[in-house]
Amino acid sequence: MAEASGGSADPNTTTLDATGLLCPLPVLKARRALKAVPAGGILEVLATDPGATKDFVHFCRTTGCELIESSEEPGGILRFRLRKPA
Repeated sequence: MAEASGGSADPNTTTLDATGLLCPLPVLKARRALKAVPAGGILEVLATDPGATKDFVHFCRTTGCELIESSEEPGGILRFRLRKPA
């Protein structure tokens, strides 16, 4: 279920829970959530769709965002941290 929140310990980070969503929904939800992120801020996306890895690489290439982290956590949760261009 997708949900964006600013509940991270870092006030410049917004977290989007896109777990359980299939391609292309994690990227579409991230595009929408990124509008509320200030320039230079971080959007952290949690996803479970294996295709999200290549999708977010392409997303960052086309939007100018910097992919600062792409990792997999226990339970198959993929974590992407994107920095919005300044």
